[in-house]
Amino acid sequence: MEITLIAEFDTRRAAELAVEHVVQECGVPRSDVFVQPTGSDNTAGKRVDGADAKSSPEPDEGGKFEGTIEVSVDFHGGDTKQVTEALKSAGAKTVRTK
Repeated sequence: MEITLIAEFDTRRAAELAVEHVVQECGVPRSDVFVQPTGSDNTAGKRVDGADAKSSPEPDEGGKFEGTIEVSVDFHGGDTKQVTEALKSAGAKTVRTK
């Protein structure tokens, strides 16, 4: 049975870290992991973090800090616990299934 796990992150850095954990530690194919803003607006997360803080304290025109970043993982059977824990350990605010 296929389900989708959806996690929300405050920063783009945390979302990208979650992708790496899910792919490298959980063995999920990268083609089954998606990153996008949670709303219709383009966003780089809710706050500056990581490399953004050092190189660009204010977002560029297209990268506003207005919303959260969503990481969705298409999961093709088995136990979702390891993937859920990887998302949470990377800083997911919430993890839900669809």
